[in-house]
Amino acid sequence: MSAKNGAKIFKQRCDQCHTVAAGGKHKTGPNLNGLIGRKTGQMTGFQYTEANKKKGIIWTPRDFRHLPDQSQEVHPRTKMVFAGLKKKKDRNDLIAYLVKSTK
Repeated sequence: MSAKNGAKIFKQRCDQCHTVAAGGKHKTGPNLNGLIGRKTGQMTGFQYTEANKKKGIIWTPRDFRHLPDQSQEVHPRTKMVFAGLKKKKDRNDLIAYLVKSTK
């Protein structure tokens, strides 16, 4: 897995809706800093759907395997709409970046 390539993918595919920096602002989606180990729908200051708040997942890298290409299946009735990443390598690189950049 390449966090460096994942950073490029994040910038191309995710950056328009999310930030990862500590104290970063929310966009259409929440800031992802501190995501690992956080319960879904809990980032202070972001208005999540009730479905996301009630999902109850504690985010781990394993949970990301499906989210980038199945956002509505993993989290039904949420705001996130994302066409996905077809290549497994791209998904793994994005996950590596998220793990590294959201600590």
